[in-house]
Amino acid sequence: MRALITGINGFVGGYLAEHLLAEGEWELWGMARQPELALPQLRGAVRPLIADLGDQPAVVAALAAAQPDVIFHLAAQSNVPRSFEDPAGTLTTNLVAQLNLFQAVLQLKLDPLLVIATSNEIYGHIQPEDLPLSERTPFRPVNPYSVSKAAQDLLAYQYYASHKLRTLRLRLFNHIGPRQTEQFAVGSFAAQIARIEAGLQAPCIRVGNLAAERDFTDVRDIVRAYSLAAQRGRVPCAYNIGSGHSVSLRHLLDILLALSPRTIAVEPDPTRMRPADVPRVVSDYALFHSHTGWAPRIPLEQTLADVLDYWRQRAAQRDFQGAH
Repeated sequence: MRALITGINGFVGGYLAEHLLAEGEWELWGMARQPELALPQLRGAVRPLIADLGDQPAVVAALAAAQPDVIFHLAAQSNVPRSFEDPAGTLTTNLVAQLNLFQAVLQLKLDPLLVIATSNEIYGHIQPEDLPLSERTPFRPVNPYSVSKAAQDLLAYQYYASHKLRTLRLRLFNHIGPRQTEQFAVGSFAAQIARIEAGLQAPCIRVGNLAAERDFTDVRDIVRAYSLAAQRGRVPCAYNIGSGHSVSLRHLLDILLALSPRTIAVEPDPTRMRPADVPRVVSDYALFHSHTGWAPRIPLEQTLADVLDYWRQRAAQRDFQGAH
């Protein structure tokens, strides 16, 4: 089966490509702005397509070359703090990219399955009675990123209803793992601990809101969900993908600190606080499980140990640039 991954050079895109290649049943194409794939292990195994999703003719040319059976649309501006700094850019990037992709499919008269990455952020201002969050929970977005993802979700359904595009929407809850950047909380915690252990930072971690409780899943379980969605998902469903459990950022940090031999202080950083935050998030992934059999497998403690080991390797190499 021929698959195209947009955002191939992103955190999830690289893991998805590795997972699909390991399954051995996929011919892979990856769309990116750069001429070379970021992960060396993908070079020669994934065919790169150089295209900016904001450039409609370039998107048409890329899809004409790949002729995909499945499109995994992962490319997006996915950082919530950055969305507050650049709301217009976030909305434009995320919505126009998907619109161009859909229009290219129609122009070329293709019929791929379109697996669209949206986000639990679309549920936004969650009430205690909403938990755990099902696919029927109303959208109440509280940041520009969540607005853009809600729009992507709605657009995917609209193009199914109006143009018969075969769309699936994966409403992904927080996912973490090695290679995730410091722009996200767990990567930031682990990178700072690794720098402290290597003598590159004073023994103090700067943090945002540690009271927030989130639903975390290992990225390697997440990409397995993408593959199962492509094989067993039912058009035009929307699926929550998460662990079904909620833990605080304080708990994650405590686990990481316990893995370090150093005594490390923790200091709140006002610049890391969000203007609007949601106290607690828990997924209900029963629908996806019933359709595909998926459930998370990797324990949270293993994920966090792997993340810290990844940043320790980078600290040893004095390499803190260019994480995916």
